[in-house]
Amino acid sequence: MSRRRVVITGLGTVNPLANDVAGLWNGLLAGRSGIAPLTLFDTKDFRVRFGGEVKNFDPAAGGQDPKSIRRMDRFAQFAMVAAAEAIRDAGLNFAKEDPYRCGAIIGCGIGGLNTFEEGHNDYLQGGPRKINLLVIPKMIANAAPGNISIQYGLMGPNTSVATACASAGNALGDALRTIRADEADIIISGGTEAAITPMGLGGFCSLRALSQRNEEPTKASRPFDRDRDGFVLSEGAGIVVLEEYEHARRRGARIYAELLGAGATADAHHITAPHPDGLGALRAMQNALRDARINPDDVDYVNAHGTSTDLGDVAETNAIKKAFGDHARRLAISSTKSMIGHLLGASGGVELIATVLSIHQGVVHPTINLDHPDPACDLDYVPNAARQLKVRYAISNSFGFGGHNACVVVGAV
Repeated sequence: MSRRRVVITGLGTVNPLANDVAGLWNGLLAGRSGIAPLTLFDTKDFRVRFGGEVKNFDPAAGGQDPKSIRRMDRFAQFAMVAAAEAIRDAGLNFAKEDPYRCGAIIGCGIGGLNTFEEGHNDYLQGGPRKINLLVIPKMIANAAPGNISIQYGLMGPNTSVATACASAGNALGDALRTIRADEADIIISGGTEAAITPMGLGGFCSLRALSQRNEEPTKASRPFDRDRDGFVLSEGAGIVVLEEYEHARRRGARIYAELLGAGATADAHHITAPHPDGLGALRAMQNALRDARINPDDVDYVNAHGTSTDLGDVAETNAIKKAFGDHARRLAISSTKSMIGHLLGASGGVELIATVLSIHQGVVHPTINLDHPDPACDLDYVPNAARQLKVRYAISNSFGFGGHNACVVVGAV
């Protein structure tokens, strides 16, 4: 049975390495880390004092006027700038499109944490009458797709997905199904997050989830390495333009790759820890491959969730081995997080961009800081140097607190 095909025609990002796609890709191929001491607030009393900040960020790059910018939290500003780049990259003119056939589905794990903290501080200092009238509109997680729709006049499906660190992956899956179902021709999708705040950093410190390599932050994110000690908290956005294939062809769009399938499951195991055998992750990959109508042996590359946590990296390795069998030993696998840290709900968007560019350019980026491989993580994680590789099919994994698992499959066109 034939079905509507969905392709990727535009890419946009802001992240700890760069505020555009070209800078991100060049940094990833060079094996450069974007992790550094934090500057957004005073961290002297925190156990962890580094992370993946977006540097030299200009919210006006999203095309909004100063008044509109002030009405958005940092996470929504990130989404606007990344979406603007993706839309320019796709060569879209929404004035020529049916607005009811265009939409936005964006993932965000936390929302406007900075706005919430500022509002609470206003309340403590002056009572409820001192709370800014924009606290709620700025902090709600759906502010990202909402503002994108307002900026570009998109009147089709418009939703926000909140599944922790799987948010962007789940949003991409929802967008894929929306276009397939003939409810839209164009969906702006991906993820955004800005949780480097005192409460965000402090909360993850309290969980003992973060690396504590304060003296060498660029070496802190080391997925699959024996000496890993937690993930690195980061921020940013990764946004793509998804488009129905025939629609893209009619307007002469450049096509980077095809979004072929998506799978989503729950571990039903623990609110923060993954299932040790990776059973939910395994089924998410199997579901995505079945949805894509390809066999495990067809896959050349896996962009791993690869957070640099003790439990997570082993669980993902176990899941990959079960999903791919003997073929797991022939896969190239790498973790974008080794260079940009963990962007939480935005991770899957930025990592999809890296996966798509691997297909488009025939090279996969490395997993840096993989100096002493964990014996329990014994696959090919492309250690420390980029590799030329013809990638026909690839998958990108995103897993989150709550046991959420998302996997997407992309392929060459």
